[in-house]
Amino acid sequence: MLDIRGIASFADYFVICTGTSDRMLQALVDAVVEAVRNQYKVHARVEGVPREGWLLADFGDVVLHLFSIDRRNYYALEELWEKGKVVLHMQ
Repeated sequence: MLDIRGIASFADYFVICTGTSDRMLQALVDAVVEAVRNQYKVHARVEGVPREGWLLADFGDVVLHLFSIDRRNYYALEELWEKGKVVLHMQ
């Protein structure tokens, strides 16, 4: 999770994840959107399609980026937003 408060006006946090297949990317976004909706009553705007290697779920203050391995390396959001503070890093 990347804290971008004070750097961006459109969100407070980025959550950046990698999936190893189109099917995994779709399952991840579906599970997160459903869990957030059920637990916090927040609806997401989802953009992208798994076969393109990047899905985005916008929850308002939190934006979830789900990448294929090659798309994550290509876009390198952690480098682009290097002024953000890493709040949580998991492998």
